[in-house]
Amino acid sequence: MKNFLEDLIGKAVLVTGSSTGIGAAVAIAFGQAGAKVAVHCNKSRAEGEKVVAAIAGAGGTAVLLSGDVCRSAEAKRLVDETVAAFGRIDVLVNNAGGLVKRTPPEDNDDAFVDAVMDLNIRSVVAASRAAIPYFAQQKSGNIITTGSVAGRNGGGPGASIYASTKGFVHTFTKSLAKELVGHNVRVNAVAPGVIETPFHASTTDAMKEAFKKGIPMGRLGTAEDLVGAYLFLASDTLAGYVTGQILDVNGGQLMP
Repeated sequence: MKNFLEDLIGKAVLVTGSSTGIGAAVAIAFGQAGAKVAVHCNKSRAEGEKVVAAIAGAGGTAVLLSGDVCRSAEAKRLVDETVAAFGRIDVLVNNAGGLVKRTPPEDNDDAFVDAVMDLNIRSVVAASRAAIPYFAQQKSGNIITTGSVAGRNGGGPGASIYASTKGFVHTFTKSLAKELVGHNVRVNAVAPGVIETPFHASTTDAMKEAFKKGIPMGRLGTAEDLVGAYLFLASDTLAGYVTGQILDVNGGQLMP
């Protein structure tokens, strides 16, 4: 039986925000598929080392990079270090991001807005910008960014700025797909629903139950529920004619 993910073997992949949660699961899955993976952490170095160990334990190749992607220079450095480690970069997964905290709209001061935008927008723009010259030189590349169901429906209580940044991510994905198609680069996004990861550490049990009631599959998602979407989009064999798309993985919570 043909292995449709064979084209991922040997690919150089950078997954930002991959020490925990969705990013960790995605990084491990790429490693298991035979890709060479740059695992990224910021404050969670010990967790990042565990992800690298898991990939190595499965026979894969991985390096651990650290840096604050809220700073454009740091995001660029991560891309450059991936190329230094593997000789190229084939897939950039812009996964780093977060809610920061839930706040009512009247408390969204400038410092908070800047923090959320730096984490969810600036990091994506900066890392993508840094990867483009390498992709252009290689005449191939792939960008997959983590969006959110919040970017589709406005998000839950206290998440207006976060949801808006994910709306940006969705639109940026489509725009970048058009801009980079001439370099043989595909650009897509995965929009998770409510996933049980450290992201939802501040979400109360009551809120989770309320979310669950709106999900036809009757449960919250897991990080492992997401990995297939990323591998699919990264594979030229499976998704070679797919670009500018937002792939929703939410248990039926939203069907755009």
